[in-house]
Amino acid sequence: MSVPAVPSGQPVALQDIRPEADGTRLRFRFVGAQIDETDFETTAEDMHHLCEFYALPWMTREGAQAEEIVISLAAREVPFGEAVPEVTQYFEAYRVEDGACVWELFQ
Repeated sequence: MSVPAVPSGQPVALQDIRPEADGTRLRFRFVGAQIDETDFETTAEDMHHLCEFYALPWMTREGAQAEEIVISLAAREVPFGEAVPEVTQYFEAYRVEDGACVWELFQ
């Protein structure tokens, strides 16, 4: 499944998809090498777009279920769970509700 174009127009690639062991959360990790050149609001729009137009269709296609989707977008690939101070990374959490991504405060 190809990654859709995002509103900012920056190229974005899927790094990986990581389901939580308990099945309640799916993490979709993306790389967008140009996120250092955009403001947070633009990046947040891109992330919501990736939730709506990549994560939700992927879940439908795969028959996957989750209560929460976490979208991460990094300037380059970063090993899962590692903090790399020189790499810009953003994370947003969304509740899956009525077939849509509803933003939640990331906890």
